[in-house]
Amino acid sequence: MASAAEQLAANINWSAFGKAEELKKRIWFTLGALVIFRLGTYIPLPGIDPAAFEASFLGQKQGVLDLFNMFSGGAVQRMAIFALNIMPYISASIIIQLLSSVIPSLEAIKKDGEAGRKILNQYTRYLCVVLAVFQAYGISVGLQGREGIVAEPGLFFTLSTVVTLTGGTMFLVWLGEQITSRGVGNGSSLIIFAGIVARLPEAIVQTFELGRQGSLSTALVIGVLVMAIAVITFIVFMERAQRRVPITYPKRQVGNKMYEGQSSFLPLKLNTAGVIPPIFASSLLLLPTTVANFAQGSSGSGVLATISTLLGRGSPLYYLLYVGLIVFFAFFYTATVFNPTDTADNLKKHGGFVPGVRPGERTAQYIDQILTRITVLGALYLAVICLLPEMLISYAALPFYFGGTSLLIVVNVTMDTVAQIHGHLQAHQYEGLIRKAKLRGRKR
Repeated sequence: MASAAEQLAANINWSAFGKAEELKKRIWFTLGALVIFRLGTYIPLPGIDPAAFEASFLGQKQGVLDLFNMFSGGAVQRMAIFALNIMPYISASIIIQLLSSVIPSLEAIKKDGEAGRKILNQYTRYLCVVLAVFQAYGISVGLQGREGIVAEPGLFFTLSTVVTLTGGTMFLVWLGEQITSRGVGNGSSLIIFAGIVARLPEAIVQTFELGRQGSLSTALVIGVLVMAIAVITFIVFMERAQRRVPITYPKRQVGNKMYEGQSSFLPLKLNTAGVIPPIFASSLLLLPTTVANFAQGSSGSGVLATISTLLGRGSPLYYLLYVGLIVFFAFFYTATVFNPTDTADNLKKHGGFVPGVRPGERTAQYIDQILTRITVLGALYLAVICLLPEMLISYAALPFYFGGTSLLIVVNVTMDTVAQIHGHLQAHQYEGLIRKAKLRGRKR
């Protein structure tokens, strides 16, 4: 059954879209910001040979660089100024979020409302700079270790690379914040979304070209398209699924008036962890392959190569660990972002309770039991969504962009952006109704 908000959004008069000038400005601003991001993915780092690096990058396929290249829209393959993309900021946000659940001082800041949120955001930016500098330095060292890529290796190239890549990441962080405040949707998510979507047409054309050349059968190409549509439909259904815990608020007296009790519900999403588990699982599993490719010829590279072979995409051990890591991170991240004890305490403070369950600790245990059960389903859903496309990619050598992680990100960001557009349209309609009511009041 659709919620009241979903029913209202479904009944929105889309003819009002043309009259919503503020919304149109926000959409145009968002599109302009994403165009700037795409232009930056084609500006190479100073002091390198882009063609030589791209030729070297092709030998790193199936590694973690391929995953980051997908998120950045090809910026890693071209070693552009936005090669790090916004990933250091995403990592910093997750780390700060995890630490705020473990360190009491950060937890106190987190509970301090808007002021606390601003302080944590500032800590996230500082950590983002540290992570970006560390990753940029590693990239500069790796580039200088490959012959023919860097024109003049040395300290100046290292400094310029660190400054350029770190500056590119912080510019994207700023751009994402501008999209969030002045545009439509979540800025950071839309930047990753734009990177993935920008290369999807290339992946589709590549798939059809393989079919034309006979490398892929026509039935397999059609099966891939049908599978993509089915997976997207399944993702939409599961991402909207939620377990509604009934909440009751008793009667209360304010002055001489008695207010009736109210019934509401606590929505618990089936997939509370979102796309974090597949991203973390993919990164950890693809990391040995990337390190082995960069360490060719060095001491210890034989051990890394053996590990890379055992964990190669398509191997049974890879699939087993992939599912195990997805399930682990699904439970770990859900436990981090949702605290049943805090939820139960907030309900108790406002006089709310779950029918048949004592307020306080019993309510926290009840919510925790429900959350654990639905997280099992959510983790299995993520494992299925990511594993089936992964097996097809390994079996048919399809482009990496048909993976479950990319489809999850694209569908989630699309749903979130459309929901925000609906919200702006609703606000515009309400403003129109208020203006009409005021005009009628003046005429009377």
